Amino acid sequence: MGHSYSNVLVHVVFSTKDRAKIIPHDRQEDLWRYMSGIGKNLKVNVVTIGGIADHMHMLIALPGTVGHSTAIKTIKENSSKWMGAGFSWQEGFGAFSVSDSHRDDVIAYIHNQEEHHKKRSFEEEFIALLKAHNVDYDPRYVFG
Repeated sequence: MGHSYSNVLVHVVFSTKDRAKIIPHDRQEDLWRYMSGIGKNLKVNVVTIGGIADHMHMLIALPGTVGHSTAIKTIKENSSKWMGAGFSWQEGFGAFSVSDSHRDDVIAYIHNQEEHHKKRSFEEEFIALLKAHNVDYDPRYVFG
């Protein structure tokens, strides 16, 4: 086969280290743009990105040449350096497959983070995502 085609959508979620609220509201849009640029350099399409002071969500479309772990690691490392001294992301991440038929729902969910988190904490949200995607986890170790 001469060409390869891919439409692998992944909903990525990770928090700041210790879920500290260290992403200032006035820097969020710049950070999301910077992270999208890192993705573009990797040939990873950041479909949408958003979050609040202690965590972020991305919907990414992976090319056939870059795995999700590599993409996420590179985006986290470079954006952490861009944010400056004293900033770091959590060690791990959540990565959840998304069917194309649910793409718009995930985009809306990511865009609605501020409103969403008036009712639910990041910890509650993350556990709900793990359960919704049937991910085995030990509650004692989810948050380090």
